[in-house]
Order: sequence, then structure tokens, then C-alpha cells
Amino acid sequence: MLVYPVFGMRNAFTYWILSIFFTLFVTKLVFTLVLFGEDIYRLIVGMIKTVFNSGTSDKPAKPGRRKFMSQLGLALAAIPFASSLYGMIIGKYDYKVHRHTLFFDDLPEEFDGFTITQISDVHTGTFDNAEAVQRGIDMIKDQKSDLFVFTGDLVNNVADEVEPWMNLFGQLRAPFGQFSVLGNHDYGDYMEWESEEAKVANLDKLKKHHADMGYRLLLDENITLEKNGQKISLLGVENWGDGFIQKGDLEKALNGVDKDSFKILLSHDPSHWQNIVNTHPSNIHLTLSGHTHGMQMGIETPTMKWSPSELRYAHWAGLAEANSRYLYVNRGFGFLGFTGRVGIWPEITVLELRKKAVA
Repeated sequence: MLVYPVFGMRNAFTYWILSIFFTLFVTKLVFTLVLFGEDIYRLIVGMIKTVFNSGTSDKPAKPGRRKFMSQLGLALAAIPFASSLYGMIIGKYDYKVHRHTLFFDDLPEEFDGFTITQISDVHTGTFDNAEAVQRGIDMIKDQKSDLFVFTGDLVNNVADEVEPWMNLFGQLRAPFGQFSVLGNHDYGDYMEWESEEAKVANLDKLKKHHADMGYRLLLDENITLEKNGQKISLLGVENWGDGFIQKGDLEKALNGVDKDSFKILLSHDPSHWQNIVNTHPSNIHLTLSGHTHGMQMGIETPTMKWSPSELRYAHWAGLAEANSRYLYVNRGFGFLGFTGRVGIWPEITVLELRKKAVA
């Protein structure tokens, strides 16, 4: 049975209260806008009647509110209300597996068919349903990938947040190992600390939790994955984000890596790829990121993909390519702020690397 620390219960309760307030606010806003639109119409009609029918009629110049518009307002307001409730109760744990096959000219032959499972942005401090999270963990294990990677934001602020969940995420194992990087929330920058020493101690504790779960935390460094004598390089950097903390040092992470090596980079924020990685002199074949959450709300269909995230990020979810280099942005496993997801469901990514056939 999962036992929450006191601050964990408070965090979950606080986010629920804020989310309910947000839901009611948006619902009322939609209803108000519909009625306001009709009020403008009524005002214009009333002004026209006043000008052209002055003194010729005893009826009020301004028409009354139509029952149809009130009913329309209620119907439209019900959409965000119902969607938000669904997202808060069901959607935030409605894990989806996204599969992609990527082809590369210079992938070592032994790694043809190599699979990677990625999750990101767990934000354990806002979880409130252990059974649902375990269901997601089981889905990850069912992928039976060669490599497991986690691309940052294990907690919201405090290392203790992950402790009730370590036995769940510690279940994840892969033949070639489990690797992770830090995200912007992992540094504790979004709360007040009694001292700088306390903040540093919190980060040190979080790093230890990664190790205790069996994750090799990559801090501006690289490791070599070898299969039957052939090798690829896995790099991981600390957080580097446009408008966020920029501790990541790609040059340091590349230290000792052969320039012709096939390279995979773990970097929490996709703006790192947009600003630095995809034009870097060293060819980094694949970058795995997260961070955006897809704003936890939006629309994704086979023909349409939209989220408020696109106002901030050029690449906010899924696969992107530039200069023959790939970026994959995971939509996040957890949630933050709004304790729900609407349209942008929590994601488990499975990537298969394939070597292009020689023509």
C-alpha cells in the first residue's frame, strides 16, 4: 500500500483545489462570453431602433434576451466543464504508447532494430493514484525495450516527493540499462529554501534517489553502449532551456566521443535542440526531450495537432527532423499545475532504430 508523506497529500489536495477553480472559471467564462456576444447584438439593435423608430412605438427599443442564447451558452460551457472533469479523473492516467521507427544511414548494423522506451516529466509530487501509476509502469515493462531512458522532472521541487513512488519506478529495467537526466523542476528553483546549503542538499538527495531506483543519471557526460563489438554513444546533459535554467554543457558531454560515433542525446528541454543541437558541428543523430507536457490540453487527431504549447515551442510533441537529425519530444508521463489532461494524454514513447537499406 502506498503511504503519502504529509506534504504529498497537501500537494495533491492543493492542485485539486486549483484545478477545480480553473475548471469553474473557464466554464463561467465561456458562458459569459456567449451572453456578452448577445448583449452586444441587443445593444446594436436597440440603438438602431431608437434612431429610426423614435416616438413611433411603445415597445422597448432594446430586444430581450433570447432563451435560445442562454441554452447555447450553457451547452458550450458544458464542453470545457465535462472535458476538465474527465481529464482530472481519467485522462491524466490514460497512458498512450507512441511508436516510431527511425532510419539512419550510419547506424551500426548490430543496433539495427534496437528499441528505446522513453518517459519524461513524471512530477511525482502531484500523483494521487498508486494503482493508476502502476498500470503505467506495467505498460512500460510490457514494451520489453533494449534501453530505458527518463528525460527529466522527476519531482516538482523537493526530493522527498519521489520517495513514495520509488518502488514503482524502480521496477523498470532494460537489457542495456536505465539512464536519466535532470529537468528544470529537479533543481528546486521554484520554491524558497532556508539556505543555499539546503537547496544543494535537496539536489544531492534527488541524485541519490535516481541511483537507488537503478537509473544512471547523466550529468554532462556520456557512456558507450556496445553490442557484439559495435558501439553507439549515449549522452546526457543537465537542463538547458530557452528562458529556463541553462546548466547543460554539450561540449562537456561530448568529451571523448568519437566524431563519427552514432550519438543519442538526452536533454530535457526541446529548445536546446532548436537552439544548439541541430546545428552543432558534431552530428547528434537523435535527441530525446520532454518538458512541454503539450500543455496537458489540446487536440490531436490523424489530421490535426494543436496545443497552446505551440505558442512557445516550435517542437512541442512528437517527432521533428532538421539537418538529418531527429528530435523526439515526449508529452510527459505525469502532470503539473492542472491536475488533469485533456486531449494530450500521458505518453510512453517506443522508438525503434533501423539502418537504411543500401540502394
